Amino acid sequence: MSSEIAVRVEHLSKCYQLYDRPHQRLLQMLWHGRKQYYREFWALSDVSFAVKKGETIGIIGRNGSGKSTLLQLICGTLNPTGGTVSTQGRVAALLELGAGFNPEFTGRENVYMNASILGLTHDEIDSRFDAIAAFADIGQFLEQPVKTYSSGMYVRLAFAVIAHVDADILIIDEALSVGDAFFTQKCMRFLRNFMGKGTVLFVSHDTGAVINLCERAIWLDKGTSQFQGEPKKAAELYLEELYAAQQKTQETGQMVALAEDGDFAKSHNGLATATKNASPNDMRLPFINHTQFRNDIELFTFNLNNASFGAGGGTILSVSLNTKEGDPLTWVVGGESVILRVLCEAQATLTNPIVGFYVNDRLGQALFGDNTCNFSLNKPLQLAVGEKFEAQFHFRMPILPVGEYTITVALAEGTQQEHVQHHWIHDALSFKSHTSSVASGLIGIPMENISFIKI
Repeated sequence: MSSEIAVRVEHLSKCYQLYDRPHQRLLQMLWHGRKQYYREFWALSDVSFAVKKGETIGIIGRNGSGKSTLLQLICGTLNPTGGTVSTQGRVAALLELGAGFNPEFTGRENVYMNASILGLTHDEIDSRFDAIAAFADIGQFLEQPVKTYSSGMYVRLAFAVIAHVDADILIIDEALSVGDAFFTQKCMRFLRNFMGKGTVLFVSHDTGAVINLCERAIWLDKGTSQFQGEPKKAAELYLEELYAAQQKTQETGQMVALAEDGDFAKSHNGLATATKNASPNDMRLPFINHTQFRNDIELFTFNLNNASFGAGGGTILSVSLNTKEGDPLTWVVGGESVILRVLCEAQATLTNPIVGFYVNDRLGQALFGDNTCNFSLNKPLQLAVGEKFEAQFHFRMPILPVGEYTITVALAEGTQQEHVQHHWIHDALSFKSHTSSVASGLIGIPMENISFIKI
């Protein structure tokens, strides 16, 4: 194994024997393989990849795609049916809740047991115990049996241990999704620091986190590797397949009519739209817009040829950002009122169409977005083949840090919870922020007032 490779997986496969009845296991043993009483389930089939030292790899896929099996094989908690796994360095893993913990032991006892399994001596654990306890921050529960813990407390203690064992390779299986926001942020700070020196493999359904954190991503489906490479591309392919699979088994639901509400109003063309509340004034803009920090944003034209998918019952014809008077924009300043217009055409009879959008940064992280679903509940549209319709979203352009951004748009049919994707276009519209007053964070928000008072 090359010294530059932390994890190498070659032609890895895992097959489970499934029995319909318990006694069939005994019959299988007695017949010594001369007759087969089980069905084979290949959780993983011929997967190969290598992870360099210091690299962060995300693994994405639907439930049952083989993600957790892969991580367990790498950790050594499962034996492969075929293929090989080799690792270089100390491996610390945070797998399913409770893995590696004895529920009858106290938190303290489990810290010593878990850390010793990961290679620390008793003296090393003694010297690090206070730091582990402080990181977990579960107070007196540390002296209680872990069977009394909540899922969040499990994660706190388990992560605290792996954060203090000087691991070379960290393996995390969706575990951070159960912690509270404060602890999750603490874990993310640790991970970002660890990524500067160690290797990370983690499973997550949060494609935004994968895009943001990872250098590469592996998309698994039905136990096989479908794509390995750039995280944004992997997320797009996974999302496309996910919607396609949902639409095969999904029936379009009935919209529940809601009583007229003061927050909704019908537009002149029959499309439902939200009533416009007064937007807050940003007291900084008159000053900012007369300095070199004015948020100048260059807009590019709609690209129909970008990656897309959908059932084809409707088509997005154009996407544009416009002034509040309706004129197309090629340049906008952060803080200005704009209208995002999405023009569509029905290719089949559409009941309850939904149009939505996301604004993404260059890493593919969704910054903000919305859809028409809630605003058409009182009067859903019925569209015949060939009819055109337009969704309009009125908002103030946020103040954006310098960088490149895209708008992904989608046309669906159904409800918020159950819908068919007819046309989804990745990065349909792009724009670039050239200058900005944003010092930190992903976007800037209006400041209605800023005061500075001597007490």
